[in-house]
Amino acid sequence: MALASPRVRSSSVEAQEFPELASYYAVSAVPKIVVNDKVELLGALPEPMFLEAVMSALSPGAPDAEGDEAEGGAAAEAIS
Repeated sequence: MALASPRVRSSSVEAQEFPELASYYAVSAVPKIVVNDKVELLGALPEPMFLEAVMSALSPGAPDAEGDEAEGGAAAEAIS
């Protein structure tokens, strides 16, 4: 997605090299994808399920990680 659109940003983090980040995001399996700190995905998903989860994180008023309503841009973090 990040390659197809300049509006999408993504990062990939090696969990063993950044244990503090792995701990913060409670990485228990890889890949773990976190979208705007709202949606967390574990393991490889079929593309339609992945896109549905990303879109749910981007919808206005979607609850954030703390359960508060928030709006945000499109940013994804992949921890592997």
